[in-house]
Amino acid sequence: MEEEIQKYLYNPTVGKIVTFLIGVAVIWMLIKAVQKNLFSKIKDNDNRYKAKKISTFVGYLATVIFLTVIFSEKLGGLTVALGVAGAGIAFALQEVIASFAGWLAIMFGGFYNSGDRVQLGGIKGDVMDIGVLRTTIMETGQWVDGDLYNGRIVLIANSYVFKEPVFNYSGDFPFLWDEIKIPIQFGSNYEKAQEIILNAGVEVAGDLTEKSKDKWKSLQYKYRLEDAQTAPMISLIANDNWAEYTLRYVVDYKKRRTTKTILFSKILTKIEATNGEVKMASATFQLVQAPDFNVNIKK
Repeated sequence: MEEEIQKYLYNPTVGKIVTFLIGVAVIWMLIKAVQKNLFSKIKDNDNRYKAKKISTFVGYLATVIFLTVIFSEKLGGLTVALGVAGAGIAFALQEVIASFAGWLAIMFGGFYNSGDRVQLGGIKGDVMDIGVLRTTIMETGQWVDGDLYNGRIVLIANSYVFKEPVFNYSGDFPFLWDEIKIPIQFGSNYEKAQEIILNAGVEVAGDLTEKSKDKWKSLQYKYRLEDAQTAPMISLIANDNWAEYTLRYVVDYKKRRTTKTILFSKILTKIEATNGEVKMASATFQLVQAPDFNVNIKK
């Protein structure tokens, strides 16, 4: 019995297994210690999140390398078999490999960060988590009007960053241009109508003019972009039914619906206060003359 125990204890394979287990334990103890003591001091949430993700990936990579080094002699004879099997696995898991490559692109390419509002793979929402294979999104829209959460959590493969456009609503420029259209009845005081609509835009969205302008200038230093007007502006067209004013303004990407509600409330209130000088238009229809009918009544 004692000889058998000594035989197992002095077995090289058993020694390598024990060494591997101890080495893996040391690797992950170091990773966890770094995450707890060093990364916890990072104030920025996005940088702290990325650091933890990268350190976890480094831990897995170090484990695989350590396994290869420890059992290199045992694995040497399986090189050809592993190569053939690896080619088959790579073909079968091409979507997984593409998703992993997408994760690297997301982490280091700046496609989006955790907390950004994006549209990815036809799904729009806020990024909750960026995993090695999938991005988790809290969805907005669909059966819910506006940019509001509908409560559905969606997992999207990271490989979509190579297949479809990635729309980022809150990246380097966390603002959107939005518009509302106001139909004004013909015969109204057009100058007064324009003044009411434009003043409402300045009151509600004017405080974002300078903030968005600064962000736009930083984009111009980074990319080749023309100058853009961030102050509220108004345009007018006349169609068959009414004079249509369009108010264009900059808005926070999460407050489009709220801003529209405030704007319409202010504009409607001020238009009603003009006592008919400015009137909102409604749809009108003109009946075209009907063709003549020949009716023969037999007695």
